[in-house]
Amino acid sequence: MSRRYTYPEAAAELRVPETWLRRHIKSLPHSKKGRKVTFSDADLDRIDALTHHEPTTGPLAIVPAPSPAPTAHPLANLRPLPSRGTAVRTG
Repeated sequence: MSRRYTYPEAAAELRVPETWLRRHIKSLPHSKKGRKVTFSDADLDRIDALTHHEPTTGPLAIVPAPSPAPTAHPLANLRPLPSRGTAVRTG
């Protein structure tokens, strides 16, 4: 028989605040009998899979990010603003 976790126990297992579980309960797998909410081991595994995202860029990424194609400098198309007295007036 699998173990049933209460809100505080499930929050500790998932390393999330208990309030986060309560706020997102409608979108999380769980069991409910009356007002008592419990989570099974399978529920916790599914919640962990739903909320865990591996980084795709940066130093913790498993695969390095693709290097951008050599192009002009990203700020090359910027031009200075006109002086205050010569601003275009509309309307």
